[in-house]
Amino acid sequence: MPMATHSDPAGKPRALITGLRGFTGHILSLELQAAGYQVFGTVHGTDARGPDTYAVDLCDRLRLNEVISEVQPDVVAHLAAISFVAHGDAEAIYRVNVLGTRHLLESLASLEKRPRAVLLASSANIYGNTRTEIISELEPAMPANDYGVSKLAMEHVARLWMDQLPIIITRPFNYTGVGQPENFLLPKIVSHFRRKARHIELGNLDVARDFSDVRMVAKAYARLLELAPAGQTFNICSGTCYTLRQIIHMAETLAGYEIDVRVNPAFVRANEVHKLMGDPSKLQQYIGKLPSIPLQDTLAWMLNAESVSV
Repeated sequence: MPMATHSDPAGKPRALITGLRGFTGHILSLELQAAGYQVFGTVHGTDARGPDTYAVDLCDRLRLNEVISEVQPDVVAHLAAISFVAHGDAEAIYRVNVLGTRHLLESLASLEKRPRAVLLASSANIYGNTRTEIISELEPAMPANDYGVSKLAMEHVARLWMDQLPIIITRPFNYTGVGQPENFLLPKIVSHFRRKARHIELGNLDVARDFSDVRMVAKAYARLLELAPAGQTFNICSGTCYTLRQIIHMAETLAGYEIDVRVNPAFVRANEVHKLMGDPSKLQQYIGKLPSIPLQDTLAWMLNAESVSV
């Protein structure tokens, strides 16, 4: 169990997750609760159910300061972001992902007793298109879209606060699981098979991605928060790549039928990153090797889930 510092009456250390109701935040919350934390969280909008949940816009500096001062977190996982690469509002992407992060770090640094670990979720999209077969943390950043640029900018902002806060930067590659919105690729594919659709429209079938299970990602985040390797940057990845064609074949095998795949040119992105596969060796060196969840098992979990809501 983690060492308690600030604590509730039961003696539990406090974890703050920004984006608590998001796909990853929900799973990480369960992981941290199991590890002995009292979990607090921020949500965007007004739906702040529960005494430990706060409705706050990260761009609202005053409200954010109020929440941070009240929670007094021991560890922080900053997951709140605009995370959909094809999001159409570039201004919102930069405002939330860069300015919102700056406000959070400024607020945490103002605490009399600062957190012992602050994890920031960046993205493997900062690498962009690279000729390197397996991407390590030393690969030069060459983002190919606004989302990737915003996450790289967030990392640079974070470095301004590293002398004041124990910041850990993570660069997750693609990951999926129950509860991920259907505007993301794998949930879209799974939803078609769940409803027995006869055809599906997709973009480039030959893009290749390193997919992990969200449960593995949450375990990695929890372990990093426990160990608190301040100033370090980690890829969060499986080290295995799958093309879209291979994923469709897996889903067909699980669902027991073949689907008619139609390539829609409107779904082929400009500046598409053709292959993203990460090197997990640095992460494993620090936290040990996590139990592997094969992609086919993740797809089966998503296909057979009674509910996909979080």
